[in-house]
Amino acid sequence: MEKIEEIGKSASAASAGKLPVSVIIAVRNEAKNLRRCLQALKNVGEVYVIDSQSTDDTAEIARSHGAHVVQFHYQGGWPKKRQWAMNTLPIAYGWILLLDADEVLTPELAAEIRSAIQSPAIDGYSVLLRIWFLGRVLRHGDVGLWKLSLFRRGKGQYECRLKDQDVSMADMEVHEHVVVEGATARLRNPLIHHNVESLSRYIQKHNEYSNWECRVLLQGGYDEDLSPSLLGTQARRRRWLKRTLFAVPGSSVLLFLYRYVLRLGFLDGVPGLIYCGFQAVQMFHTKAKIYELQSKGTEV
Repeated sequence: MEKIEEIGKSASAASAGKLPVSVIIAVRNEAKNLRRCLQALKNVGEVYVIDSQSTDDTAEIARSHGAHVVQFHYQGGWPKKRQWAMNTLPIAYGWILLLDADEVLTPELAAEIRSAIQSPAIDGYSVLLRIWFLGRVLRHGDVGLWKLSLFRRGKGQYECRLKDQDVSMADMEVHEHVVVEGATARLRNPLIHHNVESLSRYIQKHNEYSNWECRVLLQGGYDEDLSPSLLGTQARRRRWLKRTLFAVPGSSVLLFLYRYVLRLGFLDGVPGLIYCGFQAVQMFHTKAKIYELQSKGTEV
């Protein structure tokens, strides 16, 4: 019965010109970004906005664009917001697309998705995030990030790198990745990722991320398919480099020099300088918090 209903809903969406996917957007106080995101989703099958009791107009904006608004009350632990949504929501379509409020689906990517999900051989697709930061696209500094955002319902789930988490460590998945049961591929067209609504908000969010990351680096594990490896996927290479760099004195400075000088981040002007600097500062914050936990003998 479930498969018959799924086929019927997909066929109905297709006949109405809708992209037959279920979009899940995790938010908290994203009024400045959400409208732009939702305007690009007017031709998708359904949109769920998973809110964490926003105090701005986030929920109202979502409802005004026809999205389903669901409140998530995080109490710590696992699952976090996106995995909870996938486990809980009555998702109508056979494919799930995970977006952030600061990401924008382009018409070119939507058309590619419409074609890609027809393939019976592929169960998940990675999408390149094209970073838009402080008014310009960043084209250097090794900032491009592949994210497995599109997958068949029931075929993808987030790796859990740390079950013992608290509310100071963000209520959504930070650098956990979706693991897909089945074959995956990459899409050609990127998502536009507006990486910063304000520098204050950026710093606030990344402070939470560093709380999570210091605990993960001390205690967390890896899904076998995403364990650190210099010769693996982009995610595995980044994890290998991070694990290696964190053991090197002055690694925050080395990261800045790698991004800004070796990978030509300086060609992106002042926004490139600020972005590369913030990436190095976040690494420094994480290392400092690791030292704090260790010096206090805190159990992790």
